[in-house]
Amino acid sequence: MVFNRSLLARAALGPAAGAVLMAFMAAGAIPAYQMYSVGLAAVYTIVVLSVGLLAGWSGIWSVGHPAFFAIGAYFAAYGSGHGWSLETVVLGAVATGAVLGAFLGYAGARFSVLYIALLTLAFTTVTLELVNRWSSVTGGDQGVPVVQLRSALGLGTLVGGGSDAQYLAVGAASVVLALAVPAGSSALRMRLVAAKSHPLAARTIGIAPEAQSSLSFAVSGACTCFAGVLLGLLTGFVSPDPFSLTFGISLIAACVLGGVGTVLGAVAGGVYLTWNPSLSSAVGLPQPVVQGLVLIAVLLFLPGGVVPFLAGLARRVLRRPALEVPLPAQESAELPVLRAAPPEATGDDGPVLLHLEHVSVSYGGLKALEDASLSLRQNEILAVIGPNGAGKTTLLNALSGLTGNGRVSGTADFAGRPLLKARATARRRLGIGRTFQHAEVFSELTVAENVLCTRRRITAKDRADVMRLLHSVGLADVAGRRPGELPFGLQKRLDLARAMAEEPKLLILDEPFGGLDTGERALLAQHIRRLHAAGTAVVVIDHVLDDLFSVAHRVLAFDFGRTIGEGTPDTVLQDPKVRSSYLGSVDGRTRPPEHVGERSMIRLSGVGHMYGGVVALRDVDLDVRQGVVLGIAGANGAGKSTLAGILHGSLEPAHGARESGGTVRTSLAPEGRALFKSLSLRENLEVAAYAAGITGAPLRERLEETVQWLPARLRDRLSASAGGLSGGEQQMLAIARALIVAPDVLIVDEPALGLAPALVDEVYDRLARLAHDGLTVVLLEQLLSRALSVSHEVAVLHEGVVAAHGRPDDPEFAAVAEAAYFGGGLSGELESRSEIPL
Repeated sequence: MVFNRSLLARAALGPAAGAVLMAFMAAGAIPAYQMYSVGLAAVYTIVVLSVGLLAGWSGIWSVGHPAFFAIGAYFAAYGSGHGWSLETVVLGAVATGAVLGAFLGYAGARFSVLYIALLTLAFTTVTLELVNRWSSVTGGDQGVPVVQLRSALGLGTLVGGGSDAQYLAVGAASVVLALAVPAGSSALRMRLVAAKSHPLAARTIGIAPEAQSSLSFAVSGACTCFAGVLLGLLTGFVSPDPFSLTFGISLIAACVLGGVGTVLGAVAGGVYLTWNPSLSSAVGLPQPVVQGLVLIAVLLFLPGGVVPFLAGLARRVLRRPALEVPLPAQESAELPVLRAAPPEATGDDGPVLLHLEHVSVSYGGLKALEDASLSLRQNEILAVIGPNGAGKTTLLNALSGLTGNGRVSGTADFAGRPLLKARATARRRLGIGRTFQHAEVFSELTVAENVLCTRRRITAKDRADVMRLLHSVGLADVAGRRPGELPFGLQKRLDLARAMAEEPKLLILDEPFGGLDTGERALLAQHIRRLHAAGTAVVVIDHVLDDLFSVAHRVLAFDFGRTIGEGTPDTVLQDPKVRSSYLGSVDGRTRPPEHVGERSMIRLSGVGHMYGGVVALRDVDLDVRQGVVLGIAGANGAGKSTLAGILHGSLEPAHGARESGGTVRTSLAPEGRALFKSLSLRENLEVAAYAAGITGAPLRERLEETVQWLPARLRDRLSASAGGLSGGEQQMLAIARALIVAPDVLIVDEPALGLAPALVDEVYDRLARLAHDGLTVVLLEQLLSRALSVSHEVAVLHEGVVAAHGRPDDPEFAAVAEAAYFGGGLSGELESRSEIPL
């Protein structure tokens, strides 16, 4: 933690305000009957701060804090009756709260917010039951007095219910507030927020979410128990009534009212809890009613809380609007954006950094990775390629320890140490950095904090190092911004910078080129080369093969979880197995019908689409004609599913036009099937029909016709659960569900994904039967040869652009389509074949 003048000034506000308030109390400016309320507000402030920071920083909503509050109060009562010193009572209460809080935080980290709330609810219920039954210690319903507590350090004696306890409460609250201010700028807060925002990404930088939840709950519980001791001294008497479950709900309401996770919001919440009874009496309504009305009003009109709203209003009134900080240029003066030649091949004499032998990852009966073996040298960039579902990401997850419930077998050594048994958080310390396909950044932290949270302690040197790192990737100008304010390309840079922090020996990059434009990809390639030149080994997977091959020394190809080929970037695609994994191979038995209509069913003109700054489609022109089987081929990430949604009409394009020739009913069988697996086969079909407004006799008729399309083994199991079907059977059910609405155009996205070859043939045979019956079919497929074999026309998508469009019966189109699939086209030759005569 770095203390500067601004931070120290803000931290001093609490003690200064406390000193002023105590001076007013001593001077008699505050009436004696109100001094107790002031002390009570100070105690409540500590509790609300404990609950609010736990929720705001860790995402844990607790209704168990009344139990911690009670534990502290009964510690004061028991210590008072048994001659304990003030210091012993405080330390005992704080230690007990920390231990119980750590246990609840660790146990609750594995559950959702709802289950954590239930866990803390059970904790409060059990604690209150013990209070009522353990009457020899707590006095049961009758309560127990707090007479006095003598300080072992010679600080005097505090009498329960006396004025000294009121001063102590105010002073203690001011100190707690002062400590909370620098904590907000500390590594502790950043790591807590990181673990809350994205637990999986947090593990890759050495943050264990369970440990963070346990730590935050321990601190929160300790502070609340300390507040309980103050409450016992303030009231002079402890009974179960103040610690009910209703009080737990009131605490949450006070946090929301003031502003979750804010220091001043805790003060506002404490004041609200103290004077809520007076407000209720003034309006003549019960306290729960007033509290509910206030909370509803805040949630509707001030969802961020009163304090954040007033702070924002003050900034707008008292300050001029801040000048817009320009986003950094997509190109760098230090790193000119030039297409570099592929790196020179490395020698075989470099030290082996990573060695895998027969590594497999299975999820139940599914083997996502099977018998993978590889060696990576310290001076090497290794590219891993393969179609969607080939096992590439599973390999990266096995290296970074993110396989979840998967069963991992085999051996792996990293820098001479066993890797597979090491926790994901420990692999960061071993020297492994990791990025993610979708730039999984911590949205609640600033750009600089996203990188700083990799440190357990933050010094001035750490901040300087992080700023140098951000400058090297072109993010220094936006260090104080949140990632959500940045375009996707800059978020990718931030993900890379976070992985580069602490100079890892091995950098694992998951589809780093995806979603970037040409200039950004060239800049990223140069960053990768710079890292390699600095001594970092790199393992990278991507579907943008030209950019991937421009940085790789060696390429490893996967399919169906197995290694199928290996070579240099200029030779690996010559391997027949590798080419087949991308392009496919077919037996030619499934052919589309000869007769094709001329009516335009759906026409796209200049269609483009983006997701948060990521270009998915760009200037797509496409005409789906009646009776045509239109194949749309492309690698994973080319934009096929986005195009499917736009053709279906369920996704509105960002620009361009979608027109249909009259009334055209479309239906989509999406990638991944999206079945309701807890419903039966019949219910899955009926749900789709109900959604289309088909009921009664028409539903029965459509159901009977659709069921006849299914194979006999499914027709006999209509009452079975969809979740019990095989992959191929689920795919046929998904297509049948799309058919039940009697579409004019059927759109099928990746029907062969994850299926065995025999099942692929069966699915395609049934699709061909639909085409022979005159149905217009749009088929989105990774395997180019499969699309060429079953379609009248094929459009090849490459990075969101229709890079080729032609007829499979054109003898020269296959070569054009293949070039477009892998690299975007063959310059002028491709352009000459991009239009289909109608």
